[in-house]
Amino acid sequence: MTNKQKLKTINWGIIGLGNIAHKFATDLLTIEGAKLYGVASRNQEKADAFALKYNATKAFDSYEALAQDPNIDAVYIATPHALHKENTLRCLENGIAVLCEKPFAMNAEEVAEMIALAKEKNVLLMEALWTYFLPHYQKVLELLENETYGKILKIEADFGFSRPFDTSHRLFNKALGGGSLLDIGIYPIFVALSTLGIPKNIEAEATYFENGADSTCNMVFEYDNAVKAFLKSSLIEDTPTEAIFYCENGTIKINSMFHAPATVTLIPKEGDTETLDFGYNTIGYNYEAIHFNKLLRAGKTESDVMRFRFSEQLIQTLDAVRHQINLTH
Repeated sequence: MTNKQKLKTINWGIIGLGNIAHKFATDLLTIEGAKLYGVASRNQEKADAFALKYNATKAFDSYEALAQDPNIDAVYIATPHALHKENTLRCLENGIAVLCEKPFAMNAEEVAEMIALAKEKNVLLMEALWTYFLPHYQKVLELLENETYGKILKIEADFGFSRPFDTSHRLFNKALGGGSLLDIGIYPIFVALSTLGIPKNIEAEATYFENGADSTCNMVFEYDNAVKAFLKSSLIEDTPTEAIFYCENGTIKINSMFHAPATVTLIPKEGDTETLDFGYNTIGYNYEAIHFNKLLRAGKTESDVMRFRFSEQLIQTLDAVRHQINLTH
């Protein structure tokens, strides 16, 4: 492959123009060799305003129209969870590479269908769990893999904030996949899966809003050798939103907003505490987008970081927790 081919501009589309789409578009502007070509909303005025703000070439009033534009190489899907599968399948059918926001879909069956079509069409598909690609999280994974402080004994990870209950907001809309578990509980679960793997046992309990969406979820993942992960999500309480790894010879703590660009504090049993600052100057969505662009240019159809198998394990674990707390969507 020549250098010219490697630097081919990737024409991006965005489907669903809510808050997270604004963040992704902001960071896309910082990436060399990436262009926001098309944006789609079900409201033309909203699409036009978004396109103007981020210098997109086209603004579509339907997701279908964007997926049919032959100039688009990759699509970032930022619609509510319940629409992820149909939007992903539509783009894959048209040969467009898909970066789909987490959770990948509503359940393991939907995820299996998406992956099967990507394989059939030989088109790149990846779940957009941005935390995996952030430098501070990659550093923590390296420290844990190298057993810098010995083996993990216990993990604590939480994600919680307080929002007024509003049935018109997708966050609280059960039919759209709203509730604490799917929206933010996925992050503490991701921490456990990416460091300890699949638990041998799960215990979970939840509280609920009046419409049946879960307001909090407390989970304990049990592993061999008495290792446990204590995980929590909440939409009714501001929590530290930290991820703490207690190891044999010290503690690794990802400080507040662990899932986003954050600092990491190293607390050895012997020696000085140190806090690592990674000098972030973006929101943080550029890291997953750069990775995706590299995959696309290299002709890859699956990420070597956010693998299909991991996405399958993640949604299967979410399904298992929902089964424990009797939550159906």
